[in-house]
Amino acid sequence: MRRILVSALLLAAAASPAAAQGHDHTQPAAGHGAGHAHAMPAGWTARLDRANANVADMMFMQMGGGYHVVTGPAAILYNPATTATGAYTARGTFRQNKLSAHPEAYGLILGGRNLTADNQDYLYFLVRQDGQFTIKHRAGSETHTLMDWTENAAVAKPDAQGRATNALSVASTPTHIRFLVNGTQVAEFARPSANTDGVVGLRINHNLDVMVTDFAVQPTR
Repeated sequence: MRRILVSALLLAAAASPAAAQGHDHTQPAAGHGAGHAHAMPAGWTARLDRANANVADMMFMQMGGGYHVVTGPAAILYNPATTATGAYTARGTFRQNKLSAHPEAYGLILGGRNLTADNQDYLYFLVRQDGQFTIKHRAGSETHTLMDWTENAAVAKPDAQGRATNALSVASTPTHIRFLVNGTQVAEFARPSANTDGVVGLRINHNLDVMVTDFAVQPTR
């Protein structure tokens, strides 16, 4: 029987990022650069990839109907109250505002567990400016690749101004997990191959300027 638990439903007017990978390096987000601190939206926290990274070197703030993220260090951003189980769809629209020096990735995390501990665990689905996507599983300090970087025409590349908009969604059903970019399915796995029950949030790699809108968790129809 299909079931869903969404303890903090995110609507298009309120996006919810998730915390980053790191060696037990979880911090409340502060701001971007010394003396320019911005309070993180209530309830959210950041986990940085590297233990020596500083959350003051990134910015995560509510803006209009979404969130503006500028990194610094790579991070997952999340509200631990935003969880989903069973049959649900997580989605978010990501606008990369300018080219990064190297192709850096951004997207969704789901199935998050133990996100403040050494045995952190989550699934992530990312795209980057070279038109490729990847699906991976984070377990503690290890990363398991479910789908290596793969080019797909559905992934929008930056325009002449360096901007690209990609709408990502993951549909978890009792039997399958489906991954879509801009409405096109780019991958599918049998449901037992990965856990999707847990925290849902965002991942933004380093040195990116990204606007996130339409971030939501809804029952899968």
